[in-house]
Amino acid sequence: MPIESRRDNGTLIIQTEERVDSANAQAFYQELDSAIESEDRAVVMDMERLAYISSAGLRVILQTARKLQQQNAKFAICSLSGTVREVFEISGFDRVIDIHSSQADAIAAVSG
Repeated sequence: MPIESRRDNGTLIIQTEERVDSANAQAFYQELDSAIESEDRAVVMDMERLAYISSAGLRVILQTARKLQQQNAKFAICSLSGTVREVFEISGFDRVIDIHSSQADAIAAVSG
């Protein structure tokens, strides 16, 4: 599961690819874990390219959110497609994780 990450003015921006399911959830977690440094205080996960996420993928998102909370980092997700947004809403993740419609909005939320 390839992810792309970059830093922009102190914010780590992670872009996911196509799908996260039980077949690649562990690799996804390991890549996220490698990208996030202990000094990171603002992290945005851009899911614009994500077409599908399973419960295994949601579990990885939750683990990442908890890890970031423990290191006092702000975390937001952005650019969810309609189908992926539905999964987040049905599972209640939209009440637990900060979700924004655009990357710029998410960066503003975690930076301010």
